[in-house]
Amino acid sequence: MCGIIGYTGYSEARGILLKGLKTLEYRGYDSAGVAVYHPDFNETLVTKCEGRVEKLEEKCGSVKGVTGIGHTRWATHGGVSDNNSHPHKFGRVTLVHNGIVENYAAIKNQLGIASKLKSQTDSEVVAALIDAYYEGNPSEAIVKAVQEITGTFGLAIMFDDIPDKIYAVRNVSPIVCCQNEDGAYIASDIIAIGEYSEDYFVLPEFSVAEISGEGFTICDFEGNKIEPDMLTLDWDIKNSGKKGYPFFMEKEIMEQPEVIEKTISSRIKDDMPDFSAENVDDSIFTDCDNITVIACGTAMHAGLIGKHLIEKVCHVPVTVNMASEYMYNDPIINDKTLVICVSQSGETIDTLEALKYARRRGARSLSIVNVKGSTIARESENVIYTNAGPEIAVASTKAYTTQVAVFYLITAKMAQLRGNLNDYSVQNFVSELKKIPSAVEDILNRRNDIHLLANGLLTAEHTFMIGRGLDYPSLLEASLKLKEISYIHSEAFASGELKHGTIALITSQTPVIALMTQDALMSKQVSNIREVQSRGAEVVTFIKESLQSKDVDCSFALPNLSDDFMAIPAVVAMQLLAYYVSSDKGLDVDKPRNLAKVVTVE
Repeated sequence: MCGIIGYTGYSEARGILLKGLKTLEYRGYDSAGVAVYHPDFNETLVTKCEGRVEKLEEKCGSVKGVTGIGHTRWATHGGVSDNNSHPHKFGRVTLVHNGIVENYAAIKNQLGIASKLKSQTDSEVVAALIDAYYEGNPSEAIVKAVQEITGTFGLAIMFDDIPDKIYAVRNVSPIVCCQNEDGAYIASDIIAIGEYSEDYFVLPEFSVAEISGEGFTICDFEGNKIEPDMLTLDWDIKNSGKKGYPFFMEKEIMEQPEVIEKTISSRIKDDMPDFSAENVDDSIFTDCDNITVIACGTAMHAGLIGKHLIEKVCHVPVTVNMASEYMYNDPIINDKTLVICVSQSGETIDTLEALKYARRRGARSLSIVNVKGSTIARESENVIYTNAGPEIAVASTKAYTTQVAVFYLITAKMAQLRGNLNDYSVQNFVSELKKIPSAVEDILNRRNDIHLLANGLLTAEHTFMIGRGLDYPSLLEASLKLKEISYIHSEAFASGELKHGTIALITSQTPVIALMTQDALMSKQVSNIREVQSRGAEVVTFIKESLQSKDVDCSFALPNLSDDFMAIPAVVAMQLLAYYVSSDKGLDVDKPRNLAKVVTVE
């Protein structure tokens, strides 16, 4: 869970590397560093430190050179310290690393280098291993070294005696590459280098790239040249800035009407769902007897919404699995199982490994991801991209709502193909779906009302969220947002479960957030609200406008949509609530402690 950047060409590398690291900081921000070949000293000089990129920038001073690599770190091996920061240099080799080397201790003992290491990291051991094999042929040394490694890795490597080149190799951990007339660029995420060229490629696994100012030479481990598959960036990379907002998260919340509309409209033809542009095979929707959704965190909550919709409309059983536990629970899976993997980055390692496992067991697969060319996209039989654009804040907002929008489309398509709905009913379903962007816009226009509600949560240590039916999975996501960016302990509960133990925790010091958007469950939810109020809890209510009544006060009125289409508007309101609590507490909303955006280690 780290960010890698590299450049070699005809401009000073320092500025390019630091700019890229600032863009990549959401992938890791415990520490940062750069290594640049300095022509005056005839060696690669490393500057690194614990802390954010701004601190590194102060230390870099006037570092000179046109070839360099950089890194932002989220600690896995070894604590947060200057020494454990990347890049790591051992002998003639300097490198940055994303991933986990599982057998680093055995390699360290094999080389007998324990007393020579300056850090506690597995990455420095890899530098030592490459140096041990290096006899003047970089590619040969790299191949020999990585063939001994067990684990995942994305490596950018420099050699002291080859001052104008970078070498790269990877297994699972992503490396993307592009070039222009000014030189060649590599990164762990296209967002760091997309401004230099809209044409890029993902470095093939288990191949070595030799990178110079003129471009890339890529060979497999046998030395055969490889021509990579070129991709075209379909994001407006200029849209990755804050655009005047204090935090990326607020900007990304405000973008949701546009990106939801884009995600929906690009898959509707003649008021019917249409995945033909992505060549999604209809048979995956008709030939399955059951569906397994595999995801982590926020993406898993999107899967829970998908489960509700598909089971209700299509009558196909759906299980939602935590990707990190999936392979270890002996899942029931066969060629009649459709596995749907959900991941914003398309690089989530737990989800990727679960996908590979399911495919080996014969399951068909469909992935919902946001990043073209990502590993999960390439490993999956079918892919639907969410069109959310770059999401920088660690706490996901627009990626989540576009994932849910895709599940609505999948539900409509499956119902059409399987005959659960006739064409007229499918068109009605799509018509309701198309109302969501304007409903979200309405909430955003009234965000100051939610800001006022956030004041009541600023001093809370704990809060509970209660809802029924479709509201419950929406609250699981809302609770996660509040926890991860405000550090308030929050738990979401299906309202009827309160009396089975949880209500013992309710006091006058415990704010309760209640969501009510489901017509058929209104009276029961009112009773549950009364239960917590009778224990002295202050209740903040988010209620669909048509369900307001004198029986319960409404703190914020949600726009009217059919019950099954309230999941996105409800969550957007909760995203705003969490955002304002965090920002009003003076926290770093975009970079919550201990978290990184892209989880590439198990």
